Amino acid sequence: MAFSMTSQTTADNKLLAVLYACGAVGIASSGDTVVKWLSGSYPVHQVLVIRCLIGIPILASIVHKNASFASLIGRGAGLSVTRGLIMSSAYLAFILSIAAMPMADSVAIYFAMPLFVAVLAGPMLGERVRLHRWIAIIGGFIGVIIMINPGSGVLEPAALLALYSALGYAFSQTLARRVVRNVPPAAMAFHTNATYLLVASLLAVIFTMFDVGAVQHKSLAFLTRPWHWPSAIDLAAMLLLGSTVAIAMVLFGMAYKSAESSFVAPFEYSAMFWAVVLGLLVFGDVPGLTTLWGGTIVLAAGLFMLWADRRVDRLKRDAMKIESLNA
Repeated sequence: MAFSMTSQTTADNKLLAVLYACGAVGIASSGDTVVKWLSGSYPVHQVLVIRCLIGIPILASIVHKNASFASLIGRGAGLSVTRGLIMSSAYLAFILSIAAMPMADSVAIYFAMPLFVAVLAGPMLGERVRLHRWIAIIGGFIGVIIMINPGSGVLEPAALLALYSALGYAFSQTLARRVVRNVPPAAMAFHTNATYLLVASLLAVIFTMFDVGAVQHKSLAFLTRPWHWPSAIDLAAMLLLGSTVAIAMVLFGMAYKSAESSFVAPFEYSAMFWAVVLGLLVFGDVPGLTTLWGGTIVLAAGLFMLWADRRVDRLKRDAMKIESLNA
Protein backbone atom coordinates (compact mmCIF):
# COMPACT_ATOMS: atom_id res chain seq x y z
CA MET A 1 0.00 0.00 0.00
CA ALA A 2 2.83 2.40 0.83
CA PHE A 3 4.45 1.68 -2.54
CA SER A 4 1.16 2.35 -4.33
CA MET A 5 0.76 5.75 -2.69
CA THR A 6 4.32 6.74 -3.57
CA SER A 7 3.80 5.75 -7.20
CA GLN A 8 0.58 7.76 -7.37
CA THR A 9 2.31 10.83 -5.91
CA THR A 10 5.13 10.51 -8.46
CA ALA A 11 2.61 10.14 -11.29
CA ASP A 12 0.69 13.19 -10.05
CA ASN A 13 3.90 15.22 -9.88
CA LYS A 14 4.83 14.22 -13.42
CA LEU A 15 1.36 15.12 -14.68
CA LEU A 16 1.66 18.53 -13.01
CA ALA A 17 5.12 18.94 -14.54
CA VAL A 18 3.70 18.25 -18.01
CA LEU A 19 0.86 20.73 -17.48
CA TYR A 20 3.22 23.41 -16.15
CA ALA A 21 5.75 22.90 -18.96
CA CYS A 22 3.18 22.87 -21.76
CA GLY A 23 1.42 25.87 -20.23
CA ALA A 24 4.71 27.77 -19.98
CA VAL A 25 5.61 26.99 -23.59
CA GLY A 26 2.16 27.99 -24.82
CA ILE A 27 2.25 31.29 -22.92
CA ALA A 28 5.83 32.04 -24.06
CA SER A 29 4.85 31.29 -27.67
CA SER A 30 1.91 33.66 -27.34
CA GLY A 31 4.38 36.30 -26.17
CA ASP A 32 6.52 35.70 -29.28
CA THR A 33 3.39 36.15 -31.39
CA VAL A 34 2.72 39.51 -29.73
CA VAL A 35 6.33 40.59 -30.40
CA LYS A 36 6.07 39.65 -34.09
CA TRP A 37 2.75 41.51 -34.35
CA LEU A 38 4.28 44.65 -32.83
CA SER A 39 7.52 44.41 -34.86
CA GLY A 40 5.99 46.04 -37.92
CA SER A 41 5.12 49.28 -36.12
CA TYR A 42 7.35 49.75 -33.06
CA PRO A 43 11.06 49.46 -32.21
CA VAL A 44 12.33 46.44 -30.33
CA HIS A 45 13.72 48.59 -27.52
CA GLN A 46 10.29 50.10 -26.84
CA VAL A 47 8.66 46.68 -26.66
CA LEU A 48 11.39 45.38 -24.33
CA VAL A 49 11.41 48.39 -22.00
CA ILE A 50 7.66 48.21 -21.42
CA ARG A 51 7.84 44.42 -21.10
CA CYS A 52 10.58 44.63 -18.48
CA LEU A 53 8.87 47.40 -16.49
CA ILE A 54 5.94 45.01 -16.03
CA GLY A 55 7.95 41.83 -15.50
CA ILE A 56 10.57 43.12 -13.05
CA PRO A 57 8.13 43.99 -10.20
CA ILE A 58 6.57 40.54 -10.54
CA LEU A 59 9.99 38.89 -10.35
CA ALA A 60 11.00 41.15 -7.44
CA SER A 61 8.02 39.88 -5.45
CA ILE A 62 9.08 36.30 -6.23
CA VAL A 63 12.63 37.06 -5.04
CA HIS A 64 11.22 38.53 -1.83
CA LYS A 65 9.04 35.46 -1.24
CA ASN A 66 11.49 32.69 -2.18
CA ALA A 67 14.91 34.18 -1.43
CA SER A 68 15.90 37.66 -0.25
CA PHE A 69 16.88 40.94 -1.85
CA ALA A 70 20.37 40.41 -0.41
CA SER A 71 20.78 37.54 -2.88
CA LEU A 72 20.64 40.09 -5.71
CA ILE A 73 24.02 41.55 -4.69
CA GLY A 74 25.56 38.56 -2.95
CA ARG A 75 28.22 36.12 -4.06
CA GLY A 76 27.91 35.18 -7.73
CA ALA A 77 25.81 38.23 -8.64
CA GLY A 78 28.45 39.51 -11.08
CA LEU A 79 28.53 36.23 -12.99
CA SER A 80 24.73 36.15 -12.98
CA VAL A 81 24.58 39.64 -14.52
CA THR A 82 27.16 38.58 -17.13
CA ARG A 83 24.92 35.64 -17.97
CA GLY A 84 22.00 38.06 -18.20
CA LEU A 85 23.85 40.19 -20.75
CA ILE A 86 24.53 37.11 -22.89
CA MET A 87 20.87 36.11 -22.64
CA SER A 88 19.83 39.66 -23.56
CA SER A 89 21.80 39.48 -26.79
CA ALA A 90 20.39 36.01 -27.53
CA TYR A 91 16.78 37.06 -26.88
CA LEU A 92 17.29 40.24 -28.92
CA ALA A 93 18.62 38.16 -31.81
CA PHE A 94 15.65 35.78 -31.60
CA ILE A 95 12.93 38.43 -31.66
CA LEU A 96 14.73 40.31 -34.44
CA SER A 97 14.69 37.06 -36.41
CA ILE A 98 10.94 36.51 -36.01
CA ALA A 99 10.34 40.04 -37.30
CA ALA A 100 11.63 38.89 -40.71
CA MET A 101 10.96 35.13 -40.67
CA PRO A 102 7.98 32.87 -39.96
CA MET A 103 7.99 31.94 -36.26
CA ALA A 104 8.21 28.24 -37.10
CA ASP A 105 11.48 28.82 -38.98
CA SER A 106 13.07 30.78 -36.12
CA VAL A 107 11.91 28.30 -33.47
CA ALA A 108 13.11 25.30 -35.49
CA ILE A 109 16.61 26.82 -35.84
CA TYR A 110 16.57 27.83 -32.16
CA PHE A 111 16.07 24.19 -31.18
CA ALA A 112 19.72 23.62 -32.03
CA MET A 113 20.29 25.12 -28.55
CA PRO A 114 20.45 21.80 -26.62
CA LEU A 115 23.03 20.58 -29.13
CA PHE A 116 25.17 23.67 -28.49
CA VAL A 117 24.81 23.01 -24.74
CA ALA A 118 26.19 19.51 -25.27
CA VAL A 119 29.19 20.95 -27.15
CA LEU A 120 29.86 23.66 -24.54
CA ALA A 121 29.50 21.33 -21.53
CA GLY A 122 32.94 19.89 -22.21
CA PRO A 123 35.15 23.01 -22.23
CA MET A 124 33.01 25.02 -19.76
CA LEU A 125 32.04 22.37 -17.21
CA GLY A 126 34.58 19.62 -17.81
CA GLU A 127 31.84 17.15 -18.73
CA ARG A 128 32.59 14.24 -21.04
CA VAL A 129 30.67 14.45 -24.33
CA ARG A 130 29.66 10.85 -25.02
CA LEU A 131 29.28 9.23 -28.45
CA HIS A 132 25.48 9.45 -28.51
CA ARG A 133 25.70 13.20 -27.93
CA TRP A 134 28.12 13.65 -30.83
CA ILE A 135 25.71 11.69 -33.04
CA ALA A 136 22.87 13.99 -31.96
CA ILE A 137 25.02 17.11 -32.41
CA ILE A 138 26.09 16.18 -35.96
CA GLY A 139 22.55 15.16 -36.94
CA GLY A 140 21.08 18.34 -35.48
CA PHE A 141 23.51 20.60 -37.28
CA ILE A 142 22.69 18.85 -40.57
CA GLY A 143 19.07 19.80 -39.89
CA VAL A 144 20.07 23.42 -39.22
CA ILE A 145 22.02 23.57 -42.51
CA ILE A 146 18.98 22.24 -44.37
CA MET A 147 16.80 24.98 -42.84
CA ILE A 148 19.27 27.81 -43.43
CA ASN A 149 19.83 26.48 -46.98
CA PRO A 150 23.09 28.38 -47.65
CA GLY A 151 23.40 27.11 -51.24
CA SER A 152 20.09 28.58 -52.37
CA GLY A 153 21.56 32.00 -53.17
CA VAL A 154 18.85 33.70 -51.09
CA LEU A 155 20.19 33.21 -47.56
CA GLU A 156 18.00 35.10 -45.10
CA PRO A 157 20.24 37.03 -42.65
CA ALA A 158 17.56 36.63 -39.97
CA ALA A 159 18.27 32.88 -40.00
CA LEU A 160 21.77 33.65 -38.74
CA LEU A 161 20.20 35.73 -35.94
CA ALA A 162 18.12 32.71 -34.92
CA LEU A 163 21.24 30.54 -35.02
CA TYR A 164 23.17 33.00 -32.84
CA SER A 165 20.18 33.04 -30.48
CA ALA A 166 20.53 29.27 -30.05
CA LEU A 167 24.26 29.62 -29.38
CA GLY A 168 23.81 32.53 -26.95
CA TYR A 169 21.08 30.74 -25.00
CA ALA A 170 23.19 27.59 -24.88
CA PHE A 171 26.14 29.54 -23.49
CA SER A 172 23.94 31.20 -20.85
CA GLN A 173 22.27 27.90 -19.91
CA THR A 174 25.66 26.25 -19.46
CA LEU A 175 26.85 29.23 -17.42
CA ALA A 176 23.71 28.95 -15.28
CA ARG A 177 24.96 25.63 -13.87
CA ARG A 178 27.83 27.57 -12.29
CA VAL A 179 25.76 30.63 -11.31
CA VAL A 180 23.06 28.62 -9.52
CA ARG A 181 25.63 27.34 -6.99
CA ASN A 182 25.57 30.78 -5.33
CA VAL A 183 22.53 32.60 -6.75
CA PRO A 184 18.90 31.47 -6.23
CA PRO A 185 16.94 30.89 -9.48
CA ALA A 186 14.55 33.77 -8.70
CA ALA A 187 17.46 36.20 -8.27
CA MET A 188 19.02 34.90 -11.48
CA ALA A 189 15.75 35.57 -13.35
CA PHE A 190 15.65 39.09 -11.86
CA HIS A 191 19.23 39.78 -13.02
CA THR A 192 18.32 38.58 -16.51
CA ASN A 193 15.32 40.87 -16.81
CA ALA A 194 17.25 43.79 -15.33
CA THR A 195 19.92 43.38 -18.02
CA TYR A 196 17.16 43.18 -20.66
CA LEU A 197 15.94 46.56 -19.40
CA LEU A 198 19.47 48.00 -19.42
CA VAL A 199 20.20 46.85 -22.98
CA ALA A 200 16.81 48.01 -24.26
CA SER A 201 17.23 51.43 -22.61
CA LEU A 202 20.67 51.86 -24.19
CA LEU A 203 19.26 50.97 -27.61
CA ALA A 204 16.42 53.45 -27.08
CA VAL A 205 18.89 56.25 -26.31
CA ILE A 206 21.14 55.38 -29.28
CA PHE A 207 18.39 55.19 -31.90
CA THR A 208 16.59 58.24 -30.52
CA MET A 209 19.76 60.34 -30.75
CA PHE A 210 20.84 58.92 -34.13
CA ASP A 211 17.97 58.52 -36.58
CA VAL A 212 19.12 56.10 -39.30
CA GLY A 213 16.05 56.72 -41.44
CA ALA A 214 13.95 54.15 -43.28
CA VAL A 215 15.37 50.62 -43.46
CA GLN A 216 14.04 47.92 -45.78
CA HIS A 217 14.98 44.73 -43.93
CA LYS A 218 12.35 43.93 -41.28
CA SER A 219 14.86 42.90 -38.61
CA LEU A 220 16.91 46.10 -39.02
CA ALA A 221 13.74 48.22 -39.12
CA PHE A 222 12.60 46.61 -35.85
CA LEU A 223 15.99 47.43 -34.32
CA THR A 224 16.44 51.02 -35.54
CA ARG A 225 12.88 52.39 -35.68
CA PRO A 226 12.43 55.47 -33.42
CA TRP A 227 10.32 55.30 -30.27
CA HIS A 228 6.74 56.58 -30.58
CA TRP A 229 3.65 56.50 -28.41
CA PRO A 230 1.61 53.32 -28.94
CA SER A 231 -2.12 53.06 -29.52
CA ALA A 232 -4.26 51.84 -26.63
CA ILE A 233 -4.49 48.33 -28.10
CA ASP A 234 -0.75 48.09 -28.78
CA LEU A 235 0.10 49.43 -25.31
CA ALA A 236 -2.17 46.77 -23.81
CA ALA A 237 -0.34 44.15 -25.90
CA MET A 238 3.04 45.36 -24.59
CA LEU A 239 1.77 45.27 -21.01
CA LEU A 240 0.36 41.78 -21.59
CA LEU A 241 3.75 40.70 -22.96
CA GLY A 242 5.47 41.61 -19.68
CA SER A 243 2.97 39.57 -17.70
CA THR A 244 3.17 36.52 -19.98
CA VAL A 245 6.96 36.37 -19.76
CA ALA A 246 6.92 36.52 -15.96
CA ILE A 247 4.16 33.89 -15.75
CA ALA A 248 6.01 31.60 -18.19
CA MET A 249 9.17 31.85 -16.07
CA VAL A 250 7.23 30.88 -12.94
CA LEU A 251 5.55 27.93 -14.69
CA PHE A 252 8.88 26.68 -16.05
CA GLY A 253 10.30 26.81 -12.54
CA MET A 254 7.31 24.86 -11.17
CA ALA A 255 7.65 22.27 -13.95
CA TYR A 256 11.31 21.59 -13.23
CA LYS A 257 10.57 21.52 -9.51
CA SER A 258 7.83 18.90 -9.97
CA ALA A 259 9.88 16.38 -11.95
CA GLU A 260 13.39 15.61 -13.19
CA SER A 261 14.73 17.94 -15.86
CA SER A 262 15.29 15.00 -18.23
CA PHE A 263 11.55 14.27 -18.01
CA VAL A 264 10.42 17.89 -18.44
CA ALA A 265 12.82 19.05 -21.17
CA PRO A 266 11.21 17.18 -24.12
CA PHE A 267 7.92 19.01 -23.55
CA GLU A 268 9.65 22.29 -24.39
CA TYR A 269 9.68 21.03 -27.98
CA SER A 270 5.91 21.66 -28.03
CA ALA A 271 6.95 25.24 -28.90
CA MET A 272 7.27 24.02 -32.50
CA PHE A 273 3.56 23.12 -32.50
CA TRP A 274 2.62 26.55 -31.15
CA ALA A 275 4.92 28.34 -33.61
CA VAL A 276 3.29 26.58 -36.57
CA VAL A 277 -0.29 27.04 -35.33
CA LEU A 278 0.03 30.66 -34.18
CA GLY A 279 2.09 31.61 -37.23
CA LEU A 280 -0.57 30.16 -39.51
CA LEU A 281 -3.58 31.59 -37.66
CA VAL A 282 -2.23 35.08 -36.95
CA PHE A 283 0.16 35.75 -39.86
CA GLY A 284 -0.81 33.18 -42.49
CA ASP A 285 2.70 31.68 -42.46
CA VAL A 286 2.93 28.19 -43.94
CA PRO A 287 6.20 26.35 -43.11
CA GLY A 288 8.27 25.45 -46.17
CA LEU A 289 9.60 21.98 -46.94
CA THR A 290 13.14 22.87 -45.82
CA THR A 291 11.77 24.03 -42.46
CA LEU A 292 9.70 20.87 -42.03
CA TRP A 293 12.54 18.52 -43.01
CA GLY A 294 15.30 20.37 -41.19
CA GLY A 295 13.14 21.06 -38.14
CA THR A 296 12.17 17.39 -37.90
CA ILE A 297 15.85 16.38 -37.96
CA VAL A 298 16.75 18.93 -35.25
CA LEU A 299 13.82 17.85 -33.05
CA ALA A 300 14.68 14.18 -33.54
CA ALA A 301 18.34 14.83 -32.67
CA GLY A 302 17.42 16.68 -29.48
CA LEU A 303 14.92 14.04 -28.38
CA PHE A 304 17.40 11.25 -29.17
CA MET A 305 20.01 12.96 -27.00
CA LEU A 306 17.54 13.32 -24.11
CA TRP A 307 16.46 9.66 -24.44
CA ALA A 308 20.06 8.42 -24.57
CA ASP A 309 21.05 10.57 -21.58
CA ARG A 310 18.19 9.13 -19.53
CA ARG A 311 19.16 5.59 -20.58
CA VAL A 312 22.80 6.16 -19.55
CA ASP A 313 21.69 7.60 -16.19
CA ARG A 314 19.37 4.63 -15.60
CA LEU A 315 22.15 2.14 -16.38
CA LYS A 316 24.45 3.96 -13.95
CA ARG A 317 21.82 3.81 -11.19
CA ASP A 318 21.20 0.11 -11.83
CA ALA A 319 24.94 -0.59 -11.71
CA MET A 320 25.25 1.28 -8.40
CA LYS A 321 22.34 -0.71 -6.93
CA ILE A 322 23.90 -4.01 -7.99
CA GLU A 323 27.25 -2.92 -6.56
CA SER A 324 25.66 -1.95 -3.24
CA LEU A 325 23.83 -5.30 -3.04
CA ASN A 326 27.06 -7.21 -3.69
CA ALA A 327 29.02 -5.19 -1.13
